[in-house]
Amino acid sequence: MYISGVKPSKIQLFSGAICLWAACWPGATLLAQQGYEIRAAFTPYTKGYVYLAHYFGKSIYVKDSVSLGPGGSAVFKGDEPLQGGIYMLVNPTKSQMVEMLVDSGSARQHFGIEADSSDLVHGTRFTGSPDNQVFAAYQAYAADQFQKIKPLQTALASAKTKADSTTLIEQIQHLNKATSDYRAGLIRQHPTSFLATLFALMQEPSIPPTPKLANGRPDSLFAYRYYKTHYWDGVSFSDERLLFTPIFEPKLNDYFGRLVSPEVDSIKEEVNHMILYSRADKTMFKYFITTFTNNYANPKYMGQDGVFLDLFEKYYQTGQVDWLTDVQKRPIYDRAYSIMANQLGEPAADIQLLDSSDRKVSLYGVQAPFTVICFWDPDCGHCQKEVPQLDSIYLAKWKNMGIKVFAVLIDTVKTDVGKIVPEKAHWLNYINEHHLGDWVNVYQTPAMKQDDIDAKRAGFRQLYDVYQTPTIYLLDDQKKIIGKKLSVEQVDELIQRRLHKTTSTNPVTR
Repeated sequence: MYISGVKPSKIQLFSGAICLWAACWPGATLLAQQGYEIRAAFTPYTKGYVYLAHYFGKSIYVKDSVSLGPGGSAVFKGDEPLQGGIYMLVNPTKSQMVEMLVDSGSARQHFGIEADSSDLVHGTRFTGSPDNQVFAAYQAYAADQFQKIKPLQTALASAKTKADSTTLIEQIQHLNKATSDYRAGLIRQHPTSFLATLFALMQEPSIPPTPKLANGRPDSLFAYRYYKTHYWDGVSFSDERLLFTPIFEPKLNDYFGRLVSPEVDSIKEEVNHMILYSRADKTMFKYFITTFTNNYANPKYMGQDGVFLDLFEKYYQTGQVDWLTDVQKRPIYDRAYSIMANQLGEPAADIQLLDSSDRKVSLYGVQAPFTVICFWDPDCGHCQKEVPQLDSIYLAKWKNMGIKVFAVLIDTVKTDVGKIVPEKAHWLNYINEHHLGDWVNVYQTPAMKQDDIDAKRAGFRQLYDVYQTPTIYLLDDQKKIIGKKLSVEQVDELIQRRLHKTTSTNPVTR
């Protein structure tokens, strides 16, 4: 369950005193221990419940709760070992928490923790857990460093001379370097420890001086390439402990948000790389598949649903996603089938419907340098706003350019308080009242819709992923899809880009 009243907190700045834990384990005794046993006390509380909670991404979940016994002590105990990650002891009022490291395996999950609510940073003590002793010392060191830096930052904000600013900046940099060097020292001394893994996850690449190209000019892309290449140094995509920290998910989001090109092929390469290297751990494999599926099934940027389709074809259709039931898979399969026929750069599916005179009209029979497809409904509030805007820009600019609007009525009948209300007449009245006669206006009869259903043939709603109105597509002269799910302004922008043969690295947002 989710624990209310406790806010997730990141591990602060990470620095700490050094403790050699390699020789501290009473090996024979620990090897015989099973499950987990964490002895806890939270001064000054002597009654109520204390909680053992853990991170999963940005959220905090309760793993166990125990009533405080005599002397304010409690024991969290289980037959199965805990999943490795960052856990926390939460006080009875859920107003304070102290973090601890729980490594994988029962041998490191038998220890004690005493927290003092008057000073959680300096007043927390661990017994039987050398790595948590290092962690507690690190937290204390980080807090002390922060207290040294804070007044310098305040002074820097009000510095009156360049010399004063330079001096303050140098002092802050010196403290930051000391913290960084300390972390690096811990990683060198204990490279296989969980704390070293967390440090590696937190650190950012230090970019060396920019080299010069053969022509003598600095390589302007060097810093970006180096930073991106070394962003995941020391991090294993098959280490499931990462998921149970508040650090990994933001870092993953930052990587795709800042460093990965928004083009579909670039995202596919990164996504498949991470999934490949997560295969050694089923939990990480499931996490990446699930996360990327959720991110790209209905993406922020137009066309990135191609990443979702790639995931579907490689992992769902091949049976590698074996942890979902058929019921759970159904919406994923439905979503994939709804976007297969409308990928950017691919030929649009033909639409053969009836015009206002009941003559059959084919989308591919419309000859134009660009074709705008608008799926709409005269009773839709958004349509009543956007359709006139579409017609205005059509009359002002597009008509003289030979651009055509292929407007598709979504439904020809509506259900109103249990009654079937004819829609065609209302549609024709709207077209006439708003002077949309220059458009190619088409509709589908109920019988035509039923024929598609009986023949198990995809109709235009599935072929064009029409689940809301208006839904607008832009096609080129070969009827290939240039853009989809567009606003009127975005349609015009894409047309202007094509006409002026301009390129842009900025994706179109939804």
